[in-house]
Amino acid sequence: MKTIGLIGGMSWESTQTYYQLINQGIQTRLGGLHSAKIALQSLDFAEIAQLQKDGDWDAMAHILGEAAERLEKSGADVVMICTNTMHKLAPEVAARLAIPLLHIADATATAMVSQGIKKVGLLGTAFTMEHDFYRGHIQDKFGIEVVVPNKVDRDLVHQIIYSELCLGQVKATSKAEYLRIIDALGAKGAEGVILGCTEIGMLIKQKDTEVPLFDTTPIHAAAAVEFALA
Repeated sequence: MKTIGLIGGMSWESTQTYYQLINQGIQTRLGGLHSAKIALQSLDFAEIAQLQKDGDWDAMAHILGEAAERLEKSGADVVMICTNTMHKLAPEVAARLAIPLLHIADATATAMVSQGIKKVGLLGTAFTMEHDFYRGHIQDKFGIEVVVPNKVDRDLVHQIIYSELCLGQVKATSKAEYLRIIDALGAKGAEGVILGCTEIGMLIKQKDTEVPLFDTTPIHAAAAVEFALA
């Protein structure tokens, strides 16, 4: 079994879900007392969030790059960034490694291709929805059109992530707003919606909507299990 290196803490709420899902996946596949071989570098999200606010992506690239190098030196066979937003820095992090970086958008888009999705909605932080690193990656590499909510709804989605979900708060009013926005994306022609923030799965489940959802956290975790057992 290969060792999975996680860069987590952004937020720890979703990192614990990664840890649980990867271990459950290994135990399901191998049975008995098996669990995953995991190395974890957990960062202080307050520091990262401030740098995001300041727009200092160079500083964040340095922090994540050093974390990735520590994972590699500890014996990890692959590195995963346990957050969608910070995949903006995936090229910089990957460049510092001799081992693979398992990209969350690759795993998610592969799942969509398997279901024949041609147009998809995207929910996430403002950085994920508005910058091109995520939408462009999926559109250019996989040929899937990506649409996002309007500006007012993007701001609302972002605010709920940082002020509620990253703090472990799940509110019925916020869930209702997310479901409204998902319906609006469906009305735009989206054949599915990416839950493109690793905390959104705390709030929205597939049972809540008829629109097909692609929750990046379990998809990314499942890809890690496949890598570890390949």
